[in-house]
Amino acid sequence: MQHQKHQFDLSEDVTYLNGAYMAPQLKSVTEVGLASVVRKARPNEILPKDFFVQREILKQRFATLIDAPDYKNMAIIPSVSYGIANAANNVTIQKGSEIILVDEQFPSNVYIWQEIAQKHEAFIKIVKPPKAFKDRGAIWNQNILDAITEKTAVVAMCNVHWADGTLFDLKTIRAKTKTVGASLIIDGTQSIGALPFSVAEIQPDALICGGYKWMLGPYSIGMAYYSDAFNDGIPIEHNYMSRYNSEDFSKLTQYEDRYQEKAARYSVGESSNFVLTPMLIRAIEQLIEWSPAAIQEYCKTISASAIQKLRDLGCFIEDDSYRAHHLFGIYFPEHIDVEKLKAKLKQENIMISFRGNAMRVSPNVYNDTADFDRLIRQFN
Repeated sequence: MQHQKHQFDLSEDVTYLNGAYMAPQLKSVTEVGLASVVRKARPNEILPKDFFVQREILKQRFATLIDAPDYKNMAIIPSVSYGIANAANNVTIQKGSEIILVDEQFPSNVYIWQEIAQKHEAFIKIVKPPKAFKDRGAIWNQNILDAITEKTAVVAMCNVHWADGTLFDLKTIRAKTKTVGASLIIDGTQSIGALPFSVAEIQPDALICGGYKWMLGPYSIGMAYYSDAFNDGIPIEHNYMSRYNSEDFSKLTQYEDRYQEKAARYSVGESSNFVLTPMLIRAIEQLIEWSPAAIQEYCKTISASAIQKLRDLGCFIEDDSYRAHHLFGIYFPEHIDVEKLKAKLKQENIMISFRGNAMRVSPNVYNDTADFDRLIRQFN
């Protein structure tokens, strides 16, 4: 994998280490978007079949990206909260059962579960990391496994923690959920596109992804995978495109009780979006060409020296076995003045987020070792 900054429209005076906030846009994705906007000016050229063709291509590309056997298990969503809600409203929750969440999860994968728990008189169980840094990732993973019991109805969590990049062993967690008949709902927004993921291997019940971060797509569109367990579920909205035979515009008033096959029922209305859909197709095609595995290895390579220097300064960064390389948190020792550091980063146009108690660093293929050298200099 080689440095790819030339494929993005990033300013030369900005060091952008903030992909977990929002990805910069590929030039090729911008070109597709501009052409798509112009196309809408001539609606006479948009045929009925065009409402459906691009949607199916997008589902196929996403299925390839996440190693899913059947693209018909994919749905197009406008946001993570939308995709999670479709899953949450179609899992079995009994009175007194438990819904497991990871501590300080992103709100889109929390609020709906609070509502569901209240509705079904169930309980939310939040699994926290250890207070000490020693073996933090390993212990946190074990805490999740220990929390799964016969009372567990759902484990709703991320692959990579959005605040500090802690990596969770979804394969082992999935195995444990199966022993108790619990569902596994994953928010993959901070991992899909930059970290290898295989639906065939992990077998989650649902995987929900916003498109504007590591999938390098535009805002307000994302993708979801729903396993066959959701094939007979009820979507949170009822649009015509999700119904059987909706391709035949002449028969739309012959209202259908039947849905399109598999997860199509969960796609948002107007999911054939003539601007955003082709943009996300192009972005995912580029990710497939590069491969998430290569992206992950590239991020590991360019950050390795800087991470060691930060550890030498007394900073805590999770053990490499329990963190992502495209997103990681830095916890500071007391002798580092965080407010002074923030001011220096702003002055030098180094874009990084602070989430919780960690400074979140999130590189991608538009970064190189020089970017990390600039970061390290701010600690002098």
